[in-house]
Amino acid sequence: MTEEDVLTEFRASEALLEGHFKLSSGRHSGHYLQCARVLMDPMRASRLAAGLAAKMPRELRSQIDTVVSPAMGGIIIGHEMGRAIGKEAMFLERPEGTFEFRRGFGITQGAKVILVEDVVTTGLSSREAMKAVEAAGGEVLALVSVVNRTGGDVTFDVPYFALVEINFPTYAEDAIPAELAAVPVTKPGSRK
Repeated sequence: MTEEDVLTEFRASEALLEGHFKLSSGRHSGHYLQCARVLMDPMRASRLAAGLAAKMPRELRSQIDTVVSPAMGGIIIGHEMGRAIGKEAMFLERPEGTFEFRRGFGITQGAKVILVEDVVTTGLSSREAMKAVEAAGGEVLALVSVVNRTGGDVTFDVPYFALVEINFPTYAEDAIPAELAAVPVTKPGSRK
């Protein structure tokens, strides 16, 4: 699946939004990729997960014991990734502000995990989720996401694979351009 194929999926589902958005990372942008909308079609979600699985080296796929994704955004793509590689998928939640396994989910000591996200911007959620997996006794082998919005400014201690890199500019709260600040802000992400 090429980057243009991925963007076609976003456009077809009207998941590429324009306006003024406060992202889950706290940064602001004139563009928002509504992954929940692109993933609401099960066949589209399945295609994206298969494309994402194909981005990973075969040797890596063969080592994975389970798929873990952070709630909320990673749940659907994490589930579909589990289907694509034939592994169980579970998710982490933040009931008290810190990621943890709930609902009877848990991993075995030494489990080899792939962490699946919808969008990575600052990497904050990904790092928090990796810590939760490690605290539960697992080893994160790689991070994968549908969209990489890091602009190349974020690195991880594990390999990172994304279907598409989109570098719409993002701005800190105190550096929002006047033309963007003039547009009413919307906070479509899942983090409060």
